[in-house]
Amino acid sequence: MKYVKQVLIILAFTALGELMAALIPFPIPAAIYGIVLMLIALGTGVLKTEAVKEVSSFLTGIMPILFVPPAVRILEYWGIVGPNIAAIAIIAVSATSTSIIDATG
Repeated sequence: MKYVKQVLIILAFTALGELMAALIPFPIPAAIYGIVLMLIALGTGVLKTEAVKEVSSFLTGIMPILFVPPAVRILEYWGIVGPNIAAIAIIAVSATSTSIIDATG
């Protein structure tokens, strides 16, 4: 039951993000609204980390599997992606490095 509650909390923030995206006329994805709302809730203490810890750890653990369909989809657009692969690789490595350096302090 604990896991169901944690999933429902995450889904509630997702739904709030969808609602905000529908109401606010900015070109910001609903997922970003939901993530920011959850970040604010966690940062202010309204939502405790323990309230979503196990499900969040699980979702983070399976995240690489979730990237397989988009990676396969990119192959369908190889005609566009191929000529720009060097620039894409540089951006990906830079962004990853920045994230790792930022996460380690």
